[in-house]
Amino acid sequence: MTHLAANGGPPIRLQQWPAWPAPAPSALNALNEVLHSGRWAISGPYQGKQSFERRFAEAFAAYHEIAHCVPTASGTASLMVALEACGVGAGDEVIIPGLTWVANASTVAGVNAVPVPVDVDPLTLCLDPAAVERAITPRTAAIVVVHLYSAVADLDALTAIAKRHDVALIEDCAQAHGARFRGRRVGTFGAFGTFSMQHSKVLTSGEGGAVITGDGVLSRRAEHLRADGRTYTAHEPAVGEMELDQTAELMGSNRCLSEFQAAVLLGQLELLDEQNERRRANAALLDDGLGALGIRPQVSSPGTTERTYYEWAGRIEDDEIGQLGVGPIASAVAAELSGAGIYTSYPPMNHNRLYRPASRSRFKAIAGLDLTGYSLPVAEDAGRRVVTVHHSALLGDESDAKDIVRAFEKVFTHHRELRG
Repeated sequence: MTHLAANGGPPIRLQQWPAWPAPAPSALNALNEVLHSGRWAISGPYQGKQSFERRFAEAFAAYHEIAHCVPTASGTASLMVALEACGVGAGDEVIIPGLTWVANASTVAGVNAVPVPVDVDPLTLCLDPAAVERAITPRTAAIVVVHLYSAVADLDALTAIAKRHDVALIEDCAQAHGARFRGRRVGTFGAFGTFSMQHSKVLTSGEGGAVITGDGVLSRRAEHLRADGRTYTAHEPAVGEMELDQTAELMGSNRCLSEFQAAVLLGQLELLDEQNERRRANAALLDDGLGALGIRPQVSSPGTTERTYYEWAGRIEDDEIGQLGVGPIASAVAAELSGAGIYTSYPPMNHNRLYRPASRSRFKAIAGLDLTGYSLPVAEDAGRRVVTVHHSALLGDESDAKDIVRAFEKVFTHHRELRG
């Protein structure tokens, strides 16, 4: 008899999940204002009003209680800007987590540096400080720490390591908008905090990004790097004139956020805290319900005062179920839930099929880019055992969280059906 929806049985749920992205009530009016403003990008002529890009930069900096924010075209652009603003370049090594999205490695290669993946903590799935310490060499120029899924990395230990070895610490907060460590927003502990506003993120404009910093010199370098070597003029220009000054201080590239994206983000930012609170409440229900089924929830580092749930993550502890591999389990649970966002963890960086620098001629002159020789046992285990639930499924109510638990319980009960 077939029980699982993946095999043609009746699903746990037919009801659809909360839509994501979900536009703020102000989005249409803001987009219409940009549409008729005569300025669709900061590289367009000044029209007598503060740009949406500047408005968002000020709002995002204020949200983090930090002095500077430079919006960018994507999370990848934000990482590249941060690395180059910190002086990272040819011949340098950059320590990255062994468990993260591929852009953390490809971006380092993109600034002609060498990514050095190190293993992660088995409980937080974020950078293991002891592994970072062992990986430091005279060529290390930066450490990129990712606050992964719903955890904040051990910023006490990592900031101390960076200071002791005089290397830049860059926080990748693409999955942690709004999280706090010791009362401060993440992104404010390193030289830079970098953010992605890609479609799936908890703060999104489809694509987009930002860097934040408390250092005025680094901020000015970041402005030049994202706008072809230009920065905002010191004084308000006349209508029709350019608001970007060609200082020639530093050559850059065009990595600017459009006015449409900035307008959307302003409205979305107003909703962020309330949405994060709702996600936390439902994540707590998953901690209890899925924990009782033998899925060990990801934890955050001591010192975390507020978590952000980009994805709820947990490790399947049962060996018999775990031997199936997390892929079939995630697919079977998603089939029970009308296609809810149930996913596997990222693959370990030493086996990530998207990281293929040899496939592009620009990287052939850089030695050390092959990552397959690194040992990352904790990251490899996570790739086999960790399952995640996308934050959109946490925006509902208690009954939605219970449906997720019921779906996992059903799949675990009938997991032998997945063996074919």
